[in-house]
Amino acid sequence: MRDALRSIFSGKMARTPDKTPPHDDEMERAALGSMLFDADTVEAANQNHLKAEDFYSRAHQRIYEAILSLDTASERVRPDMQTVVQELRKEGKLDEAGGAAYVASLTSVIPSSANIEYYIRSVLDHSLRRSLLRVASEIGVEAYNESKEPFLILDEIQRILFELGDKRQAFKYESLSKVLGRTFDRIEEVYKTKVPLTGLSTGFDKLNEMTTGFQPSDFIVIGARPSVGKTALALNMASHIAFREQRSVGFFSLEMPDIALAQRLISSEAMVESKKMQNGFIKPEDFRNILRSVGVMSESRLFIVDEPNMRLRDLRSQARKLRSKEEVEIIFIDYLGLIGHENPMLPRHEQMSEISRNIKSLARELKIPIVVLCQLNREMERSGHSQPPTLANIRDSGSIEQDADLVMFLHRKPPEKDKGKKEGEEEQAQPMEGIPVELIIAKQRNGPVGHINLVMQSKYTKFREEEPQRPR
Repeated sequence: MRDALRSIFSGKMARTPDKTPPHDDEMERAALGSMLFDADTVEAANQNHLKAEDFYSRAHQRIYEAILSLDTASERVRPDMQTVVQELRKEGKLDEAGGAAYVASLTSVIPSSANIEYYIRSVLDHSLRRSLLRVASEIGVEAYNESKEPFLILDEIQRILFELGDKRQAFKYESLSKVLGRTFDRIEEVYKTKVPLTGLSTGFDKLNEMTTGFQPSDFIVIGARPSVGKTALALNMASHIAFREQRSVGFFSLEMPDIALAQRLISSEAMVESKKMQNGFIKPEDFRNILRSVGVMSESRLFIVDEPNMRLRDLRSQARKLRSKEEVEIIFIDYLGLIGHENPMLPRHEQMSEISRNIKSLARELKIPIVVLCQLNREMERSGHSQPPTLANIRDSGSIEQDADLVMFLHRKPPEKDKGKKEGEEEQAQPMEGIPVELIIAKQRNGPVGHINLVMQSKYTKFREEEPQRPR
């Protein structure tokens, strides 16, 4: 394998040996013989998602199809030598299956039907090897197709390889009684431990309480108008998960350079004003806090992808790499409007619809939450600056709100004294610290909606939950 890869990267084509595709005829016959001898072993084949095309021999494919047909019939028939021969004869496929004598001979080749799992694994392993060879062949053909972008070919091959990796877990069904058993165990565990989180902690107690954490496979949207604090909130969440929960996190920065992003993280963690870090007017005590914070942060597993103008295919590829190589448990993307589409000629709303669907599909494929930041349109401002955003304010596409499992908005309310100011008057400057911001949960598939009061400490680019006012 290493020599073959070396020849590819050196520009030389590796010569594929002229061999029969991988298969083990003896293991195929043993698997079928076990099912004909003991019909209960068919259940093992179902649980392992064994399909007719996993057999190399056409005769074996036809025999297994007959076994499945009998096993899934409305009036279920236990497959054995006689019933399978009869089914094949009825379907007109007995000759393709090698004839009645060949079917009968299969029951004489099995040492023990107790080894059915071993036989099935062998059939599946050889089937996977043949699939890999087919993918390799397709790569060779597509590589000569100059009408198709090479990165599109690469993305499709990656998708096929991931599907092959999940092949044995492609589909299964269980009775409600089994699902209820596992569900009750989970309820009992939470009842005993009183752990309110079932997903990743966001770093905000009230948000955790309402969502029980960010859940695997969820597509999460955080929307706001520019300069309200989307990136700051996402970084606060990412840093909490990476630095305090010590989980692996991926952060795609399509707008801000990685150094600027790291500087924000340091400011937030060390509680040193970002402006002072930029102009160098830092006290010795602040510098010590920075050193201490950098030491903690450098031990974390936070991975930054700094790639402006990133296309959708590149994002998918990088996300898969981070998941497989670095085992990231959550991905943040800043922000949705900067993700490029492969077909720039499409109307923007169609591009965004496809990007949204792809991100939702990617979250399910990788089995991790993906948090995406997005801009809101100006409609909320036209009807009055103090108007809180709604799902209708998501820019470019209505499909984003349909695809998302959780949608949150940041809304900065104007100061009380500015609410009655007349048009044309200058807006009063907000304090550098303690700006009240609402985090609005506008949609949640599996939980309540509502709002959480936050306070933004601008000079540290840090959010904290608003402390309840004490009664006087």
